[in-house]
Amino acid sequence: MANSTATPTDLDSRLEAHRTELTGYCYRMLGSSFEAEDAVQDTMVRAWRSYDKFEGRSSLRSWLYRIATNVCLDMLTAGNKRARPMDLTDSTPLAQAALSPRPDNTWLEPMPDARVLPTTHDPAEAAVAKESVRLAFMAALQQLPAKQRAVLILREVLAWKASEVAELLDTSVASVNSALQRARATLAERQEPGAEAAVSDPLDEDQQKLLDRYVAAFEGYDMTALTALLHEDAVMTMPPFDLWLTGVRDITGFMTTLGAPCAGSRLVPVQVNGLPGFAQYKPDPEKGGFTPWAVQVLEISDGRITGFHCFLDTQRWFPLFDLPLHLEAETDQVEQGA
Repeated sequence: MANSTATPTDLDSRLEAHRTELTGYCYRMLGSSFEAEDAVQDTMVRAWRSYDKFEGRSSLRSWLYRIATNVCLDMLTAGNKRARPMDLTDSTPLAQAALSPRPDNTWLEPMPDARVLPTTHDPAEAAVAKESVRLAFMAALQQLPAKQRAVLILREVLAWKASEVAELLDTSVASVNSALQRARATLAERQEPGAEAAVSDPLDEDQQKLLDRYVAAFEGYDMTALTALLHEDAVMTMPPFDLWLTGVRDITGFMTTLGAPCAGSRLVPVQVNGLPGFAQYKPDPEKGGFTPWAVQVLEISDGRITGFHCFLDTQRWFPLFDLPLHLEAETDQVEQGA
C-alpha cells in the first residue's frame, strides 16, 4: 500500500497539518476549548495507531474527520450541553445580584482564533469560519442533538457534500438531508442573544475607533464614557457565575459596586471566537503591577457594544491565549530619562 512507505516524521507532519481545522471542528461540536484539544489529540493518536489500516479509499483529511467525529460523539454521550448564563437563568436586576458559581463543565468556553481558524486567502470562507465560532452560534449549536450538530457543521460551515457527510457518518444522503433540515429549523426557532453581532474582518475604521474608546473608558473606569458605547439592551455575563445583567444602568452599576476592584485595570487585545476581545489585568495590591482577571469577548452591532462577556477562570484561559500571568507596572519614562 502507498501509505506503508510513510516515515514517522512524514506521518507526524501530515497529521499536524490538519490540527487547527480539526480543533475548530471539535470545538464547535463540544463547546469546550480544552475538551476540543483533548479530542484532537485522541484523534491524532488513533490515526497514528491505525494508519497501517488506512487504505486510501478516502482522503487523509476525510479519514481524520471520521475519527474526530466518533471521538466527539463518544464524548457527547453524557448529554451535557454547554451554555451561557442567559441560556440557564433569567436576567438578574442589580439589586438582587449574587455571584453564584457553577461547575466548569456547565459553560461554553472561549477559544483563541488562532487555534481554530485555519489560514485562508478566501475572504468569504474566512468570514464563515469566524461567524461559526461566535458565542451566539456556538450556543445555538449546543441545542442540537449530537449527530445533527455534526451534519450542520460539516454541511454549512465546512461545505462538505451531502454524499461525503453520509459516507463519514455511515448513513444515507436522505438521512443527512433530513438531519440538516431539522437542525436548520431548530436554529431558526431560536433567537440567540448576540446573533446580530456584526464585526467586519478586518475591523473597519468605525469599529476600531469604538474599541479604542472602549479601552480608554474601561481603563479609566469612566462610566459616563462607557455608557455612551453600550447599547441600551447590552448584556454582561461572567462565567463561572450564572449571574447576567442587561441594560446600561445595571452593567455600570455593577462595575461601580461589586466590580469596583477592577478600577485601574489594563486591557491587552486578543482575537477570540471570531470577535474582538481583551485580556483584562486588574491591579495587584500584594505584588504590585497587574494580575489576570478576565478574558473579555465583545459583541458589536450598529456602532454600539451589545455583548460584554467576561470569562473569569484566568488560570485556565490566560495560558490558552499565551498570555503572561503577571504584568509589571508601567515604568515612568520621564523619571528614567531624567
